[in-house]
Amino acid sequence: MKFRRNVWLICGVMVFAVGCDAQKSAEKPAPQSIIGQTTQDIGQYDPDAGEEVSDGKIEMNLVTGAAGAYGPMIEKVSNIAVVQAVNLFNGFHGRYPKDHEEFMAEVIKKNNIRLPMLPHGSAYKYDVENHALVVVKVNKDGGDQR
Repeated sequence: MKFRRNVWLICGVMVFAVGCDAQKSAEKPAPQSIIGQTTQDIGQYDPDAGEEVSDGKIEMNLVTGAAGAYGPMIEKVSNIAVVQAVNLFNGFHGRYPKDHEEFMAEVIKKNNIRLPMLPHGSAYKYDVENHALVVVKVNKDGGDQR
């Protein structure tokens, strides 16, 4: 009889604990993964603004492991599509896009290029002078580093 009472007590505590845990997880939204998400949000790169351009090097360590390769690999894959589209624009028009607005309208939007989301702390920018997509690091409050 005492054994049954203990079993029921343990079951009751477990049900209560699971219910409390489910309520906590319902209150806090789970962090969303960037994997599989895309964007067309590309800012204009200003070389005089002191923005730190990513070098695209893979930095792996014991803490991040292979996850440290995700950002640089995404940068390289994204750049392939944009370089091809910019070169096609140049071949068709005999010139490169004259500014950020033309790049966005005639290269990104017209070709429906969707770039993979970058890890937090990085942003896509278009370098008009060099006709290149760059990735810059942004500071913690979301603004560009200056």
